[in-house]
Amino acid sequence: MTSESAPIFARGVRKHFPGSERPALDGVDLTVRAGRVCALLGGNGAGKTTMIRILTTLTRADEGVVRVAGWDVRAEGTRVRASIGLVGQYAALDEVLSARENLELFGRLAGLDRRRARERAGELLGTAGLQEVGRRPVGSFSGGMRRRLDLATSLITIPAVLFIDEPTTGLDPQARRELWSSVRALTAAGTTVLLTTQYLDEADALADDVVILREGRVIAEGTPGDLKKLVGEPRMELREPTLEDVYMHLHEGVAAS
Repeated sequence: MTSESAPIFARGVRKHFPGSERPALDGVDLTVRAGRVCALLGGNGAGKTTMIRILTTLTRADEGVVRVAGWDVRAEGTRVRASIGLVGQYAALDEVLSARENLELFGRLAGLDRRRARERAGELLGTAGLQEVGRRPVGSFSGGMRRRLDLATSLITIPAVLFIDEPTTGLDPQARRELWSSVRALTAAGTTVLLTTQYLDEADALADDVVILREGRVIAEGTPGDLKKLVGEPRMELREPTLEDVYMHLHEGVAAS
């Protein structure tokens, strides 16, 4: 497979928003191979969400070549949208409807007939581990349950490429682990995943490849193992304890007692 035929291919992507002092993206190159998880890592304002929006046809790049699932995002946007799933930063769910009703609604919007939409909803409730709460209104769900349901809605048509923007922001550790398991199951089934995150442990746990953005530019890329080697060998540092160390030690001792 050549780079340009990869499920996600971008070269020289630039985007500048009016009124901003610097470009949101300044010549970004990105290639994600089939069946892999790639993490776009960076702090707020690094350009992660802008890149996702360009790849999913929601925003148009000022410059650059961008192909997703083999289609040009500028000239063949309809074909791109038919080939991908997108999980945004905030769950796009109807809180009055039940989990099952939300999934059936998304199935109908995706073009499934009533019977197939009902069947697919049942399948995805199982995949998301939400069978027992499928009849409950989404407004009663925890953050982790909502996020898993949001992920399930993006899988109605089993996309070739899935984009997930900040998948676990605000979730507790248990909910994060459950969502990670869902993402791993997707890639095991052949879906290519690009996710954005600010969490180093999330990229380390999930990603086959990591691309680090800073101020709209790629400053490092490689496997998690490759990037760890850039830091150097493990070392031990000895220093005098500070008052903060003493306070934390005493605080932990009181809490334990």
